[in-house]
Amino acid sequence: MEFLQYLFSGITSGAIYAVIAVGFSMLYSATDLINFAHGEFVMLGALCLVTMKAIGMPLPIAFLNAVLIVGLIGLIFERLAIRPVKRPQPIVLVIITVGASIFFRGMAMILWGKDTYSVPPFSDHPPIIISGAALLPQSLWILFIVLAVVACLYLFYQKTLTGKAMQACAISKKAAWLMGIPAKWMVSLSFLLSAAMGAVAGVIIAPITMCSYDMGTMLGLKGFCAAMLGGLGSLWGALLGGFLLGILEAMGVGFFSSSIKDAIAFLLLLFILYVRPGGIIGAVQAKRF
Repeated sequence: MEFLQYLFSGITSGAIYAVIAVGFSMLYSATDLINFAHGEFVMLGALCLVTMKAIGMPLPIAFLNAVLIVGLIGLIFERLAIRPVKRPQPIVLVIITVGASIFFRGMAMILWGKDTYSVPPFSDHPPIIISGAALLPQSLWILFIVLAVVACLYLFYQKTLTGKAMQACAISKKAAWLMGIPAKWMVSLSFLLSAAMGAVAGVIIAPITMCSYDMGTMLGLKGFCAAMLGGLGSLWGALLGGFLLGILEAMGVGFFSSSIKDAIAFLLLLFILYVRPGGIIGAVQAKRF
């Protein structure tokens, strides 16, 4: 029974880490940039949902509006902070994203204060008991939404011209430009979608945690660890890394100690960097969605 309970908890956490990792991988695939402000998009998604629910907005509309607002913030961030850089060296761009993370966190503290907030679950059904272990309906909502989002992303990349253009830019921006693909617009779209993925993670985690201005830092780092674990730049690697991290973290907390919860992600990151730097999926397949 305990194992099954920890497994349910790990799958729930893993789904959240997975969708955060998808945002990291999507942006890295298109731009070769690791956005360390990505965790703040998770925080903004959660707090936007809190605000919209507080004014009485229906959940589906609040969900979509929160994702749209944060996606637009990601787009504005790219246009104002990333695109104007004349010599976009990797270290310069990383420093910009770190600065943006501090900026977003500070603005959130001004707007929402240092208090913590919560929202009710998406449904008020009682827990489902399976072999003595309780499965919360919110966990099912999280799993369903994450799988639906990933399926939509996969169809977008495989079946639409815009998705294929983004994949072409991921492989070679110069070749894509020669073929008439507007690479700059594809980069902007990547920032928008990546921020939207962070917002989705923030929205689905809001009912099961206390939301605050500083919640995104650790979630962003764990999402990055999940992306590295599966293979940075790979959609399927992000999913695999997220679920694997979530399950291992839950098992570590359940069978050993809750004090090692945050350490597990970074130990896994160090291990994968030593053993297989390209991640489980591997660097060769990383840009193939």
